[in-house]
Amino acid sequence: MIISRAPSRRDRPLRIAFFGHNAQEPTVGKRARAFASAGYDVIGVMPYRGTAAETGFDWISLGRTRDNSYAGRIGPLLRSARLGAARHPALGEIDLIYARNLDMLACAHAFRHRNRLDVPVVYECLDIHDLLVGEGRVARWLRGLEGALLRRSRLLVYSSPRFESAYFAQHHPGLYTGWLMENRLIASEAGPRPSAPVRPEGRRLRLGWVGNLRCRRSFELMAALAERFGERLELRLHGYPARAVFPRFEAELADTRMIYFGPYSGATDLPQIYGGLDLVWAGDWFAAGHNSNWLIPNRIYEGGHHGVPAIAPAGTETGRRLMADGTGWALDDPAEDSLPALIERLLQAPEEIERHSRRLLELPASRFVEGPAEIRAMVEAALDRDPSRVRAAAGPI
Repeated sequence: MIISRAPSRRDRPLRIAFFGHNAQEPTVGKRARAFASAGYDVIGVMPYRGTAAETGFDWISLGRTRDNSYAGRIGPLLRSARLGAARHPALGEIDLIYARNLDMLACAHAFRHRNRLDVPVVYECLDIHDLLVGEGRVARWLRGLEGALLRRSRLLVYSSPRFESAYFAQHHPGLYTGWLMENRLIASEAGPRPSAPVRPEGRRLRLGWVGNLRCRRSFELMAALAERFGERLELRLHGYPARAVFPRFEAELADTRMIYFGPYSGATDLPQIYGGLDLVWAGDWFAAGHNSNWLIPNRIYEGGHHGVPAIAPAGTETGRRLMADGTGWALDDPAEDSLPALIERLLQAPEEIERHSRRLLELPASRFVEGPAEIRAMVEAALDRDPSRVRAAAGPI
């Protein structure tokens, strides 16, 4: 493929300016590491939440923001527009701008316009926010802004096919070239897969809720399971409680039989986490009816790589994937009835778990792991100035 793009220096790796929504968010670090593993130089341009800490990649701070504080994101937008090479020389040698979420896409285009950069912008979408859904005035205005920015962007990268079919194709037809890039593990961090399911004799059944812990209904469902099944079932939580949902997470947890193991490193801790689980909960009602129905969470790929089958609500893209692959269970509503019934069945017939686990381990590792070549293909497509070649490289939508 012949790539036509603005010239850049060849005595250095291609440089990506990554506009992320939160420098401390684990999946932001994961994407930065994926770019680095593919041979690219990454400089983050992003705000942070909580306390600024080590990220593992170079980044320029756009200030502190808070969860769900959308008025507070005006500050990063204004600061991004003022950024330039005079103060940050690395920003004068950018080959590609990669922006995650709509607010950072606005920041990226403001930065590009202010500095008169002739470089492509890629919009990455891992969630469709509540504010973008519906026919209210705010939703229509935000979608209008999103459409205008999409027209000026080279690629739209999305992590679930339902994001494209249920949202972008409905609201922004003809305004983008889509590129599906699922939430798979990075090849350099995935580690070896188990050769066969392993569950120590006599160990009680273990169900895990891993990752972004943001769903109140899931918390209550897991707590009820732990209380109902007592010593027969162990509920393990690993990850990052959303403080906007659980401002008193530790106090609430103390009133349950669940065990919380704290935050973890996606780069190093997954084999130990999933090696200690028999099942993983992949349900989410945080944005029921839209985003929660459309997404495919990280834990599907993490658990799949390590041979841990998942449980999710029926009618969701996650549930559809599990049933199509034969690697888990999709629950009828209400889950408060169907999940305890399933757990009771699996306690009586644990060979059903082993069968699903074996099926996961029979699937190719590429279903769960993303290699550097796939990152490079996306970047090269974004750098190509010929729309027909970009669409051909992206494949059918």
